[in-house]
Amino acid sequence: MKYKLGVKMAEEKKMTEGRILIVEDEHIVAMGIKRMLKSLGYTVTGVASSGEDAISKAESTFPDVVLMDIMLKGDMDGVEAAREIRDKFDVPVVYLTAYSDSKILERAKRTEPFGYIIKPFDEKDLHSSIEVALHRARNENEKPE
Repeated sequence: MKYKLGVKMAEEKKMTEGRILIVEDEHIVAMGIKRMLKSLGYTVTGVASSGEDAISKAESTFPDVVLMDIMLKGDMDGVEAAREIRDKFDVPVVYLTAYSDSKILERAKRTEPFGYIIKPFDEKDLHSSIEVALHRARNENEKPE
């Protein structure tokens, strides 16, 4: 029985392995997300507050998934940053946004996101979206070209 429990715990731990880059321009929100991710067992590779910073951190920290706010400070919004990150580094993006209007959603869809979470969200929403994104990314990477 102990062995099975240990296997189950190992499987749960394995399930939450993942390196996540947070892109959020509101510092308090970013720190809340970081705290949630750490409590779920993920590694946070960094926090970026602008599109340009997100691209730079994606290049230097090698995340498995990027959590991307759409509305960012600066010249580049999250949709543009996500497009560049996908094109340059092939890193999956999950959008985290308070905006769900159809124009923004259509722009976001063109970047082929691995998820789209509407704020406010809870830890379960975040966990399930990241797990689906990680699973999908692993499956795509395992397919022969």
